[in-house]
Amino acid sequence: MRKQYTSTQKAQIVLEVLKETKTITQIASEHGVHPSQLCRWRDKAVEHLGQLFEEQSNASPDKSAEQQAETERLYAEIGRLTTQLSWLKKKSGQTTEQE
Repeated sequence: MRKQYTSTQKAQIVLEVLKETKTITQIASEHGVHPSQLCRWRDKAVEHLGQLFEEQSNASPDKSAEQQAETERLYAEIGRLTTQLSWLKKKSGQTTEQE
């Protein structure tokens, strides 16, 4: 049965490879991973490293758009409730001056 590595474990091993304090063969034997697999993990990590920072900068506009939509929804709800409150006060004989 082959050993399964979590993404966190893979990332830690790849960081060790990128530090270059040991050879890939040494790291591979320590972790029980074939050296070619380490090279694939390293290459994949390096290839997608730039996307990590793009996702952070792209996440802000998405969150901003979501926050804007939520704000608009809440203001619409406030407007609806304010209108209902005014109507109820008018129906009951209360006016805003009496408050």
